[in-house]
Amino acid sequence: MSHALLNASGASRWLNCPPSARLEQDFPDSTSEAAAEGTLAHALGELKLQKYFTPMSKMTFTKRHNKIKADPLYTKEMEDYTDEYLDYIKETALRYPSQPTITIEKKVDFSSYAPEGFGTADCILISGDTLHIIDLKYGKGVPVSAEKNPQMRLYALGALKEYDFIYAIKSVQMVIFQPRLDNISVDAMEAETLLNWGNAFVKPLAQQAFKGEGEFIPGDHCRFCRAKAVCRARSVTNTALEDFKGKLPPLLSNEEVGDLLLKAQDLAKWAEDLKEHALKMCLAGETVPGWKAVEGRSNRCFTDVDAAFKELTTKGLAKEEVLYIRKPITLTETETLLGKKEFNTALSEFVVKPPGKPALAKATDKREPLTLKNDAKTDFANTQV
Repeated sequence: MSHALLNASGASRWLNCPPSARLEQDFPDSTSEAAAEGTLAHALGELKLQKYFTPMSKMTFTKRHNKIKADPLYTKEMEDYTDEYLDYIKETALRYPSQPTITIEKKVDFSSYAPEGFGTADCILISGDTLHIIDLKYGKGVPVSAEKNPQMRLYALGALKEYDFIYAIKSVQMVIFQPRLDNISVDAMEAETLLNWGNAFVKPLAQQAFKGEGEFIPGDHCRFCRAKAVCRARSVTNTALEDFKGKLPPLLSNEEVGDLLLKAQDLAKWAEDLKEHALKMCLAGETVPGWKAVEGRSNRCFTDVDAAFKELTTKGLAKEEVLYIRKPITLTETETLLGKKEFNTALSEFVVKPPGKPALAKATDKREPLTLKNDAKTDFANTQV
């Protein structure tokens, strides 16, 4: 699938750091097993929506379904989570006073705001004066919020452009459905407010991004930037920590600690990105002064562990029960094996979720602040800090 330079999924980067859009072009796109898993889940979710909302024969559905099930990344868990996705959209459609117009995997054009910009919206529902945009996120790393989410807003702008000659849309509902984290995030705004955002905020920044102009501004949006390892602006931000080496008095205040943490939060990630980039360069035959690629440490291993242990038992050197350790699979592995529905039905009474280990988070984090006082002392009595 082709991608626009100013694509919706990368909007948080090129809106915050406009010249990064052109800078990334010099670096190859990469993929991962998690991304491939997400693509497969989207294909399964799309198939189920099409079967429910559009004419599709049982034979066609079965053929396509079997093809997805044959993928090594397919799991029973994926089946259950995409069922939840379908159920959510069915429930949303039923809340409308009349049957809504439903479009699945719709390519939307928002080039009126970002040059050559387009993207694919997972599901669009329209009835009366209300537009619903629903996006499936299959990742389980961090919850994704729909609030002020530029990707969702660009999808909505594209949908408004596509359908405004048919519907007098006044209200826009944007939903991120992230089933593996039980996260359903909703943001709503008036269509007029959204259009003003597109014209006043997106347009000027998109023009800069398309031309490769503007200021490089590092931040959380660097996470998925292909140029993040060798971006000079990011380097300057991280090496600026040296400015604090002469601070007085000898002990840092809480204010200084907070400031340093904000500046240092990307430092470890940046160092790992640099190491990964340098290794690739060395393996490609390029010179990175002071560094070289070497063979990493390795441990001995059996060519065939079962054959080796059989040899021991046959010769009477060891008993089988000594050679093998019986170990239960994890809760997550059990849920993946059974599927979420079967897991909850059979084992919900055996599952608890104890308080999590205290962790430091930004002040903007939506979780309630924690102090180990009163009831919290009891809750975390058995927590190792």
